[in-house]
Amino acid sequence: MRRFLALTLSILLILAMVVGCTAGNEQDAEEPEDNDEVVKDGGRLILSTTTSTENSGLLGHILPVFEEETDITVDVIAVGTGEALQMGKDGDADILLVHAKASEEEFVAEGHGLERHDVMYNDFVLVGPADDPLNLKEDSPDDILKGLKAISEKEADFISRGDDSGTHKRELATWEEADIEPEGEWYYSAGAGMGDVLTMADEKQAYTLTDRGTYLSMKDTLDLEIIIEGDDNLFNQYGIIPVNPEKSDQINAEGAKKLMEWFLSDEIQKMIGEFGVEEFGQPLFVPNAK
Repeated sequence: MRRFLALTLSILLILAMVVGCTAGNEQDAEEPEDNDEVVKDGGRLILSTTTSTENSGLLGHILPVFEEETDITVDVIAVGTGEALQMGKDGDADILLVHAKASEEEFVAEGHGLERHDVMYNDFVLVGPADDPLNLKEDSPDDILKGLKAISEKEADFISRGDDSGTHKRELATWEEADIEPEGEWYYSAGAGMGDVLTMADEKQAYTLTDRGTYLSMKDTLDLEIIIEGDDNLFNQYGIIPVNPEKSDQINAEGAKKLMEWFLSDEIQKMIGEFGVEEFGQPLFVPNAK
């Protein structure tokens, strides 16, 4: 009988231990989900922006300040402006920083974004081989339409972003302004970001349209020079737009508002205006928040 009781008690003890461990494991497995929920709701923000903004190094320079001040982690997703706007429409981003003003205003008018504000601007430049085979730097140093006509007529190699980005939209609009439909073996549609396009243009010794900031940040690795600059057609305005929280219950509307107000503040506008001066001798962006 003693043996039977001892055996029974041993079995019950083992069963109790197994049940306890299983419950503990289930509780441990649930904890990361609870923790993830806390981070998602209180401390994480998705900023969808352009590859040119990211490649310039600006966000890596200023966003750590925001994260330290607010304890909000900013996940930057760098894509073309068209894709960034689509992410907003799909509710896959909390806030946008892009540069295609007409498309941005349409985005807000359609109810996808709450409001839009100017943040900063820089400019586009036409870059090309250092030897400038078409002599554009001398013939049309500040006339992009004349330069594009020469590229088309001579069928000189030209690399296009081809990715529905803000830069690509501006490029297509400029070709249209020049009354040219770019096509042929000389016109390459890369479907890539600005950094990759500059690398391709360097390898092929071709011309391309780029934002000044990305070019300056990569200048030392490229055998390309600025060929045309200073044309009013090359002005490049950036805007910030909090996504309408009705697009998704996952949108961090409070965090998006904080980031927007932070970008528009005097302190950060000053930081934006100073970025690039020490390294390049000139600012990469000009702040112009109203």
